[in-house]
Amino acid sequence: MGVTAFPHPANLPQGEIKKAKHEPDWAGIAAGSSFLAGALLLLTGRKKAGLAVTAGAMALTVLDQQDTIKEWWNTLPTYLDDAQRVLDRAQNTIEDLAAKRDKLRSMFER
Repeated sequence: MGVTAFPHPANLPQGEIKKAKHEPDWAGIAAGSSFLAGALLLLTGRKKAGLAVTAGAMALTVLDQQDTIKEWWNTLPTYLDDAQRVLDRAQNTIEDLAAKRDKLRSMFER
């Protein structure tokens, strides 16, 4: 069994540990706690209180993630156009199948 020596970073003096300054995300913590509280209220049967707390959590999330919400809002029309195209194709296919079914029925009824 051997011992591997890890290289020491050049910008830190020997024996000094770099401490990362980490600020807690209070809005995220509050939103997560509110979602958890809302879920617990819903599970215990308190529907109105659970929905109210969950709505508050959603509002905190929207306030915290405004850039993401704006990005989703701007790309939403593209997804809706794609969904409309798929539905139009499905409708055309169903109409085509109905016409063929009617044609086959008329052939067999003779």
